[in-house]
Amino acid sequence: MRKFGKFIFGALIGGVVGSTLALLFAPTSGEGARKEIVAYFTHIKDEVNRAADEKRTEMVEQLEALRSGK
Repeated sequence: MRKFGKFIFGALIGGVVGSTLALLFAPTSGEGARKEIVAYFTHIKDEVNRAADEKRTEMVEQLEALRSGK
């Protein structure tokens, strides 16, 4: 039981030290980080939508070609 207590204490101290260092060395504020994350996922969503539109157009063209017998 004594080893388990030492482990828990070490884990708590490690968590506190790690989170403190993360806050001190973060490149941007929380608001800035949220804006960057939103911008990143908006960009990804736009890229996926663009790729889906291109693929849809390509498949419609192939379907029309098959229907016309070309």
